[in-house]
Amino acid sequence: MWNLLGLQTYILALVAAILLLPDRIWDEDSQQLLAGLGLIAAWRYGWWGVHLLRALVFEHRVFPRLRAAAEHLWSTGWRPQRLHFMMTTFRERREITERVLDAILAEVQAMGVPTTLYVGIGDDHDEEAITAHLAHRRALKALELHLVRQPAPGKRMAIGAVLRAMAADGIGGDDPVVFLDGDVVLEPDSVRRCLPFFALNPRLQALTTDERAEVIGPAWMHDWLALRFAQRDLGMKSHALSGKVLTLTGRMSVFRACNVVQPGFYGVVEADALDHWLWGRFRFLSGDDKSTWYWLLCQGAEMLYVPDARVVTVEVVEGNGIGRMQANLLRWSGNMLRNGSRAIALGPRKVGGFIWWCLVDQRIAIWTPLIGPVAALGMALAVTWAAIPAFIIWVAATRLVLAAFLFRHAGGINMRYPFLLYANQMLNAAVKAYIWFRLPKQRWANRGNQKARQHEDGLWQVRNWIARYLTAASLVALAWGVMLYLGLLPAPGWTHLRLLLA
Repeated sequence: MWNLLGLQTYILALVAAILLLPDRIWDEDSQQLLAGLGLIAAWRYGWWGVHLLRALVFEHRVFPRLRAAAEHLWSTGWRPQRLHFMMTTFRERREITERVLDAILAEVQAMGVPTTLYVGIGDDHDEEAITAHLAHRRALKALELHLVRQPAPGKRMAIGAVLRAMAADGIGGDDPVVFLDGDVVLEPDSVRRCLPFFALNPRLQALTTDERAEVIGPAWMHDWLALRFAQRDLGMKSHALSGKVLTLTGRMSVFRACNVVQPGFYGVVEADALDHWLWGRFRFLSGDDKSTWYWLLCQGAEMLYVPDARVVTVEVVEGNGIGRMQANLLRWSGNMLRNGSRAIALGPRKVGGFIWWCLVDQRIAIWTPLIGPVAALGMALAVTWAAIPAFIIWVAATRLVLAAFLFRHAGGINMRYPFLLYANQMLNAAVKAYIWFRLPKQRWANRGNQKARQHEDGLWQVRNWIARYLTAASLVALAWGVMLYLGLLPAPGWTHLRLLLA
């Protein structure tokens, strides 16, 4: 009820603000500027609309047929010969570990499929919590436990150690392997709903699932993550229509065993690296899910998103959550940028035309959110101050429309969404613009506070100065380009060049 009242109040405030706008905002000069911005907005929202239409086609036309075939196959008695879980955990809260294990046990018991649970651990606390909890549940004979101690710090090394243990045990073929984080709780039937797709489609090599967050911390952090996962759900459905996804999330994804025991697969997880023109060669700290995705992408693998299989990530957030939000955005944006360029280099034939353009668009989307504020400020200085409130009204109206589509994916009206949408968009753009020229900068706050080791020598300082210059130059070029496009600055010509050289 309160959310519905908030929606009505929001709309009434928008209408009142539009009526109170100064008349000069509708002058001929202003209309020309607004038309210029409208073309950019039509392009960006048109692209978003394409994703929405594709998501609806996948949800209502394509996936129901896939689901019906999968359920029919399962009902006829098909089962995989064996199921494997690849889980990593690091100093997790005991109660969370127990919830994760109980959910796995319940899923295995319901399916009746012989299962091996491989757990990569890096701390005695995790080993004791797992063994003690499972000791009281020995009645479940279908589950075999293998604990694998990681040889070096970091999640990548933990995954690599587990995959090497799997290869040594001789797993392979079409056995499904579930990659699971140690803070992810399976919802009932989430694994069962995924398995038949591998039997139905021999070309399918990996799939990923829907995700929700349970936050132990600030309420706004829960809303922010719920918003992001609603956007992710919509985007994943659109991408899946092309037989690919943009990431095989480490929270939960399922692979064919024949892939994960390949030395190239676990090798890229352990030691993925990038050669950069400014920073040289550096290894990836996080982003193991992007590394596995890229490896399969290079093989031309088919992938799938399963929207009715869901997992719950338990996020423990201390303090007000601002630092955690910033750290997450730095990690997510860095992972995307570090992997995007090399995926684009594979070309649209290898990647697929639509997915390839999505990767290109991720680059463009670094800068497009900044166009509106720059244009509004320039228009306010050159034409009328009313451009500022007009821009605020535009943001409020468009984010409400976008939020309305996400309400359905998030399960209800939440009037924080319009505000969180814009704040997330602007902060994301700022973080990406910053990290674009600083790709080696990495930190994983919720995995033992890992940081990329950087050699603070003279060359490193020079590189930092170059990165600062390139960041500033890019922002100036963006502002200059927007002013030229809107006609707020004269286009440079020979006269300007002669004046400059005089």
